[in-house]
Amino acid sequence: MLKNNNKRHWRATLHEIMYGTHTPAGRLFDVVLLFLILYSVIIVMLESVKGYDTKYHSFFNISEWVVTILFTIEYILRIICVKKPQKYILSFYGIIDLVSTIPKYLSFFFIGSQYLAALRALRLLRVFRILKLVRFLGESNNLIKAINASKAKIFVFVFSVMIISVILGTVMYLVEGEEHGFNSIPHSIYWTIVTLTTVGYGDISPETPLGQFIATFIMIIGYGIIAVPTGIVSATYATSRKTEIDKGRSCEGCGADILRNDAEYCRRCGHKLSDE
Repeated sequence: MLKNNNKRHWRATLHEIMYGTHTPAGRLFDVVLLFLILYSVIIVMLESVKGYDTKYHSFFNISEWVVTILFTIEYILRIICVKKPQKYILSFYGIIDLVSTIPKYLSFFFIGSQYLAALRALRLLRVFRILKLVRFLGESNNLIKAINASKAKIFVFVFSVMIISVILGTVMYLVEGEEHGFNSIPHSIYWTIVTLTTVGYGDISPETPLGQFIATFIMIIGYGIIAVPTGIVSATYATSRKTEIDKGRSCEGCGADILRNDAEYCRRCGHKLSDE
């Protein structure tokens, strides 16, 4: 009985450290894990530079193995300390942990697969666990809601841009022709999208005065198009924020303004709020 209790206590403590961020040990674990991930990604990037790899190949290889072994131990411990290992293994973070750990082992069988270790950068997604504060979580939820609420408008906008690109691309093909690099309508549409988004690779450029005039028109439209999606989401976000503010209501205990309609307790003094 004592042995089972000790085992449960050990697993609970380990679970608290590896999955919890509200304890000093949990925060320290996440910070150390974050630095290890960053270090391993930097090592992989430097290893791809021939000059650095020639000079520090042994150091890079040892560092990669040390980090890989540490992450392997971490992955195993995460499986051990949860009640339902299969649930973790098949979870989003569980798959990321596995995929970001195996590339170094694959280097035994496939040449060049060690560079897949750059996938470890996916584990940086775990940084959001450190930011599990009500303020950040609330703001991120509001932003997600605003984006979801704007999906229809954004879809219509993107579809309109596609139509404009097809029309203007076809016009440019007729105006410029193959002799000026506009070999086909799809190629002309590609040029239109590149110009419309103000990327401007410069691999194709109009030569005729009319083509240059149309290109100038497309560039001006591009500046306006860039701002539209941002404006749609911002307007929806601002509207959703306004609906959360409970104007004219204050706490009976300390007089603080109540910011949310669904608030049950005062944010300042913790007083139980009335339903009215």
